[in-house]
Amino acid sequence: MNTQVCDLSSQTCEPCQGGIAALQTSEAQAMLAELNSDWTLSANSKMISRQFQFKGFARAVQMANLIAWLGDRQGHHPDITFGWGYCSVTFTTHEIDGLSTNDFICAAKLDKITNE
Repeated sequence: MNTQVCDLSSQTCEPCQGGIAALQTSEAQAMLAELNSDWTLSANSKMISRQFQFKGFARAVQMANLIAWLGDRQGHHPDITFGWGYCSVTFTTHEIDGLSTNDFICAAKLDKITNE
């Protein structure tokens, strides 16, 4: 696993009060390169997303619950969709209408959990 991901996955999200600038596209692309290659950056560089595939509904629900638990522990809540055979997660920082380090911390933590 990349050193940056290990570093991000060991960090804790900090509450966002707004008033800070969202990450620039180049910053988001650099951080994205440190995550699992299944993560994608939205065209407007305001969100990162990943989809997980499963062979049934129960596993998708379990993944959605795991992602919800992670978001709750970090105080940084993603958008989650799931159905038979899939679970999708999208991280963004609503207070700044874009991406923050918190989004990448949560993504790295999710990568670490799902790689174990």
